[in-house]
Amino acid sequence: MVRGMEVNRALDVLKFSSKESSRRLEKLVMSAIANWQAKNEGSRLEESNLVVKTISVDSGRILKRLMPAPQGRAHRIKKRSNHVTVSLGSLTQVNETE
Repeated sequence: MVRGMEVNRALDVLKFSSKESSRRLEKLVMSAIANWQAKNEGSRLEESNLVVKTISVDSGRILKRLMPAPQGRAHRIKKRSNHVTVSLGSLTQVNETE
């Protein structure tokens, strides 16, 4: 939904989205921006033209649990998790790679 967008616009879209995962993605993009600012102390966020270069979601660890069932049986439950990867880039770098 926000892939390729400028970071301020992407944060606005995630903030006002009704999807459940948008709040978590908003925090993740904010963290990526903070990491970028820590690495590039001399440059300003407004002048750098940062965009969300890629966002990918991969499957993570699956926790296997047992749930009691009638007549002494048990059903297996899979509690799934995932890994989300966000990479930011400047607008000039994205245009050069395309």
